[in-house]
Order: sequence, then structure tokens, then C-alpha cells
Amino acid sequence: MLKHVTFLGAAAAWLSVTTAAFAQEVTADSVVAKVGDTEITIGELIIARSMLPAQYAQFPDEILFTGLVDQLVQQQLLADALETTPPSVTYTIQNEQRSLMAAQVINDITQTAITQELLQQAYQDRFADAPEIPEFRAAHLLVATQQEADAAKAQLDAGEAFGDVAAAVSTDVTSANGGDLGWFGEGAMVDEFEAAVMALDVGEISDPFETQFGWHIVTLTDQRARPTPTLEQVAQQLTAELQEAAVMAYLDELSAATVVERPAEGAFDPSVINQVELLD
Repeated sequence: MLKHVTFLGAAAAWLSVTTAAFAQEVTADSVVAKVGDTEITIGELIIARSMLPAQYAQFPDEILFTGLVDQLVQQQLLADALETTPPSVTYTIQNEQRSLMAAQVINDITQTAITQELLQQAYQDRFADAPEIPEFRAAHLLVATQQEADAAKAQLDAGEAFGDVAAAVSTDVTSANGGDLGWFGEGAMVDEFEAAVMALDVGEISDPFETQFGWHIVTLTDQRARPTPTLEQVAQQLTAELQEAAVMAYLDELSAATVVERPAEGAFDPSVINQVELLD
């Protein structure tokens, strides 16, 4: 009976200690493991988790926790076995630290520099007074020779529907839908084709003309001004532009306040960047 009570008491004490251990406040600096005198913290574990490939998301946290602790312990054991730090490791650490710190500053800027007011103003500046951009909708047919094009034009002049003739004779992939090219703006087509389209009134059919692709006949089916996009449609693009501008403005500010020395022209042979042996 005494032994049983003692066992229960010990179990209760163990449970109390364990519960207290799990109940303690955890911070990024909380130590999860030690390798010699080196501490491995929760913060290091979180970063290691964040760098795992996406497929690891399928594993439960308890598996990942144990696996990551083992990984960091093994890495530290191996790192401690290195008697001298190679220059390549030192330079890599310096580059990585510089990159991570720069990325943090960029993140801070991009998270705080852009407001809804700035976004709205950028939208107004870009689109409110922008000139109308014409767009065209056309259909065409494409054949290999002028003789074939002349024959197709004769059919059209005789009253056959453009879509029917294009479907019958055109070698272009658009023949399946009567030669319809959809909407396009200036610069989307080769020069000869664009000139032919712009010379037409809506409903008019061109004479045969040649481009690098062969012989064409085109009809202008509709014309409009390009619709102005909504703010929602361009918000992502404008935000990225504003963020880049904010980062560049801050870089200019930092550069103006800092003495920056760059290599003089000819001071180094550019091929030096390939001389890995210098790191030996």
C-alpha cells in the first residue's frame, strides 16, 4: 500500500512538473535543446520550419517539431566539429545577413509606405486624364499566294459572308471561328496588317495584301476606345509600382547621406567574379 501511494505521489509530482513545463511562457528565446554550450531556441526552430518545402505541410506539428530539433542538433554537432571556418562560409554568412537585413527594410517600407489615398491618387494620375486608346476588332483570312487571295476576294465581292470564306480557305488557326481576331490595339500586329486595318471603316473589306506570313484579306468588324480599367483591376500593379518607387526614393536618401565608394574603372578584371579558387 505504501509503495502504491508513493508511486501515485511520484506520478502526480511528475505530472505536475510536466504540466508546469508545458504551461510556461514560450518566447522566441526559449531554449529547446543544447549542444555543448550552444543553445537552440524556439526562434531558430520557427525559422527552420518556415524554410521547409511546401510538401512538409502535410506532416503534423509533433513530427515536424521532433524532426527539426534533430536536424538542428545534428547540424550543430557537425558545425562544432569544424576547427576552422572556411572563407567561403564567412563570406556567405555576410552576404546572407546583408540580404536578410535589406529585405527586412524593404518589407517595412512596402508595408507602411502605401496608403489607400496614395493608391487612389496614382490611379487618378494614370487614368483620369489619359487619352483614349483606340482598339480594333477584325477578322482576316490568310492564304499562301496572291492568286488564292484574289480568288477569295472575288467570292467576298460576290456577297459571300466573310466568315464563311475564311472558314473555307484560310490557313490561319482563326479559320475555325471565321477569321475573328478579337480586340487588339496599336502595335499588336505587324506593320502591314495594322496599316490595312486602320485604313478601313467598320464593315469594310480590304484588298489582298502581303505580310511575312502570306497573303491576307481583312475586315474591320468593330472599333472602340479601350475601356478604362477600374481601380480594383490595376490595384496590384499600381501598388507594386508605388512600393518600388518608395524603396528607390529611400535608397536615394540613404545614398545621399552616406559616403559610397565604388571600384574605379579598370581597377579589377571583371572575370574575378569567377575565380572561386580565391576562397581556398
